[in-house]
Amino acid sequence: MSQSSFGDALNEQVANEFAAHQQYVAIAVHYDAETLPRLAAFFYRQAVEERNHAMMITQYLLDADLDVRTPGVEAPEVGFDDIVAPVQLALAQEKRVTDQISALAAKARDEGDYQGEQFMQWFIKEQVEEVSTMSDLLKIVERSRDNPLLAEEYLARESIGEEGNDPTAPAAAGGAL
Repeated sequence: MSQSSFGDALNEQVANEFAAHQQYVAIAVHYDAETLPRLAAFFYRQAVEERNHAMMITQYLLDADLDVRTPGVEAPEVGFDDIVAPVQLALAQEKRVTDQISALAAKARDEGDYQGEQFMQWFIKEQVEEVSTMSDLLKIVERSRDNPLLAEEYLARESIGEEGNDPTAPAAAGGAL
């Protein structure tokens, strides 16, 4: 297998996506423990989505005949003071991932890896959606800080994060389970 700096960076992104997965599981567990099932369900879905992003990148690495390294990740943050802190953390994480994805697309372009650049386009579109969704959720939980059940009602009414599978998404290694 050959390797490029883009391939190395993609392997690093797999680690970032798995770290995001773990963080979202920790947030979901926090909300579950607080008996906020809609917030918990939202973040459990987000966790699966991040895991699938890691597996999409893994499948691309396999398809492109690049080295694949399965990374370990640091433990996620698990202690939160209120209903708002986890969503603030999630929004910061999504903004960081947006920067990482943009840098990956730029790296592919700089290396003349047009297949890699094209692969990154779906992730760029996805990050616009992720930041928007998390920004909206942050506004909701900030207004619901003193009554978390209002956020639960909002999630029940609006069904954010329940859009279903995107048929334009790249294939995931092992299938999108």
